[in-house]
Parts: sequence; C-alpha cells; structure tokens
Amino acid sequence: MALDEMEKTLRPPEIELKPYPPKVIALASGERMVVREAKREEVGVLLGTVAPLMGVPKDFYDIVAARMYSEILGWYLYRVANEFVIVGAIDGVIAGIVTSRHVTDKLGMSLHTMTIKRGLRIGAHLFAAKMEEHIEVLDEDEVWIVAESPNGFKRWMIEYELEDRSSQFPGVRHELGGVPTHVLTRKLWDAVKDVKCTGTRPVSDADLKSAEKLTMPTEYPQIPNFRR
Repeated sequence: MALDEMEKTLRPPEIELKPYPPKVIALASGERMVVREAKREEVGVLLGTVAPLMGVPKDFYDIVAARMYSEILGWYLYRVANEFVIVGAIDGVIAGIVTSRHVTDKLGMSLHTMTIKRGLRIGAHLFAAKMEEHIEVLDEDEVWIVAESPNGFKRWMIEYELEDRSSQFPGVRHELGGVPTHVLTRKLWDAVKDVKCTGTRPVSDADLKSAEKLTMPTEYPQIPNFRR
C-alpha cells in the first residue's frame, strides 16, 4: 500500500487526451501503412524496435534513438506528462514511430520522429500525423519543434517554413535543450496540411486488423547486414 501511495506521488498530473483517429496511407511502393496511436501495453515491441538504432551514428540515429527510447519508457512508466506515441505499420511491421507531448491547451511539444523503412517519406507522413494530433485533435495553437539532424531540419524547418522562435526570443528553448526552437503555428499548418497530411479515413476492418498486432522489423537499412 505504501508503494502504491509513493507511485501516485511520483506520477505527474495527466489529462485524458483525445486519441488520434487511425488512418491509412497508400505509399509510393504500393504498400498500405496504417497510422494509429500506440498503446502502453505495446511498449515492448516499440522499445525493441528502437534499441538497435542507439548504436548507429549514421544520420544521427544514435541520439534520436536514445532519446526516443527514454521517451517511450517514460511514457510507459508514467514519468512524462501527457505524452502520446503514434506508429506507422505496414502489415503490422513497424515502419516508423513519433513521440510528442501536450503541454497546455494551447501548446504542444514535438519530441522525436524515427523512420525505420526509408525511401518512402514515412517520417514525413508520421510527422504530419502528429502535427494533426496536436492542432486538429487536441486543438492547440502551436507546436514547438527542434531538429537534431540535417534531414530533420530540411523536412520540418524548411519544408514547413517554420517560424524561428529562438531568433526572435533568445530565451525561448524547447524542452529537449539548446537546439534552435522553431514553431508550427495554426496559420502555417493550415497553409500546408492539404499537401503534407495525407491518408484516408475511415480505415477498413482489414487494414485495422493488419496493424492490430505490431511486430519489430527484421531488417534495418541503417544497419548493413542486420537480421533479427
């Protein structure tokens, strides 16, 4: 009983977030990727997917994987307030993961985006999905975003024409640290969402069934000769 009370003390206050409505995206390869919110009981397959990339320096996978691993674990253990995890799956195999956090009714904090299956803009699709969750579903006015790799900077800061908040207000810092803070406002989102945020709803029963049980990838393009 004492442990239960201590655990209650350790957990941050949380509000019940509106869930991300699943959608399906037809990829350039002809494959269909189901995008849906991950569940806490799926933490094992999520961590197992991320863990091998913590030793891959290519394209800054190591730092992104290390940080995402801790974010997913913190989410599972109720050590991060109002976090959500969205996953993209092709025939149930995880193709990408994004993490993010609801801060206030007006502000979201984008955490990380990880692409497993490269060459199909999966990271771009999933990043747009979490922006959709922040602004369309949670009704926030803006999302703070940082990039830890050149690829991320090109995909988010340049393609979305994000507002450079840190140059305007030098004291403003995203909670991930000192990387320059950029912001997606509702106005910017409205200008790009029809192009960036693709996919269809409702998702068919067959597609939902294909993503019901997540599995770890057996190959990682980032790790030559990697096989599970």
